[in-house]
Amino acid sequence: MSVKADQAQGHSEQLAVDGEAEPVVVKPGVWISNTKSRRDRLDAEQLAALTKLDVDWARPVTIPQATPDNL
Repeated sequence: MSVKADQAQGHSEQLAVDGEAEPVVVKPGVWISNTKSRRDRLDAEQLAALTKLDVDWARPVTIPQATPDNL
């Protein structure tokens, strides 16, 4: 089975951006992957915006604390 290069890259959208003469091509899957892998470099405002959009991985990580009962 062969996959064409354009199919392997996934979905893309052309978006109008203020100040740009031509539409900008955006690949949501690439953006999500890059943003998720770099989440430790996002500021609080960016993480809050993603959390507001119900992005699970943007929420703060809570690590359960050990208690004498579960040691």
